[in-house]
Amino acid sequence: MAARAGRRVRRRARCPRAGVTGVGHARGGGPELGLTRYLGVDLAWGPRARTGLAALDERGRLVASGAVRSDDEIAAFVAEHASGEVVAAIDAPLVVPNPTGRRRCEALVTAEFGRFHAGAYPANRSNPLFDPPRAQTLARRFGWTTDPGVVPGAGTSVAIEVYPHPATVLLFGLATVLPYKARRGRDLESRRPAFRALLDHLERVCDDPLRLSASPRWAELRAVVAGAVRASELERVEDEVDAVLCAYLAWLWGVRDPRMRVLGTGDEGYIVVPGTVAGASPRPGDDEATTSR
Repeated sequence: MAARAGRRVRRRARCPRAGVTGVGHARGGGPELGLTRYLGVDLAWGPRARTGLAALDERGRLVASGAVRSDDEIAAFVAEHASGEVVAAIDAPLVVPNPTGRRRCEALVTAEFGRFHAGAYPANRSNPLFDPPRAQTLARRFGWTTDPGVVPGAGTSVAIEVYPHPATVLLFGLATVLPYKARRGRDLESRRPAFRALLDHLERVCDDPLRLSASPRWAELRAVVAGAVRASELERVEDEVDAVLCAYLAWLWGVRDPRMRVLGTGDEGYIVVPGTVAGASPRPGDDEATTSR
């Protein structure tokens, strides 16, 4: 049965499985079969835009990340770095049954996180990009169940929908979302320090277990951000960094972290967030305080 809106998912914790681990990008060879891998997907709604990907090994350490465009390229990354048992966290609408309007999970996210400028963009089937959703199509292709009530493990792979903006507010204790994404009125000089702050927060909070500070690729991403002289340089790594955050959320879901909370249902659509805002309640204007994913 799908989890109810706002209900904290309580499942028995399990210890990380033993196995070979690695740091940085994997070089040749796929993961060992039978060990749970964790996958973060910052999924573009259409096949022409860039999709960020990040894979963690069975110990939760970052082993690969990058950006691709086509579904076949996504499949090649999954086959190399996340075959076998998988927990995937996807930043894109995953379950979209409604023909018009918005999903209830989007209303719930906006009510709680709109004041942090982390409201959810509405998804419905009248938009060709969500009929069907690309995320749902990929989950079916890979055999991942999208029901948040299904416990991963014992040969069962799962995919959940996540949203990085509310996750950063909760994980990093932010008063508002970091303005690192390209938006009207934001220039390179304002985005670059926000991007650096995002990377700093990720290392502070997620280094255990991701081991970002020991990853050669993470060092390269930091160098790109520090040395960016054009906005396009930030945009080339933005999706990849978001995918790393999604991979961390996949890890939290896979190890049954008690903070993980389902807003919505598996039938109506849902978004998983890592915690609750203290004293959160809808405020006037929250419904309009949305941000594009």
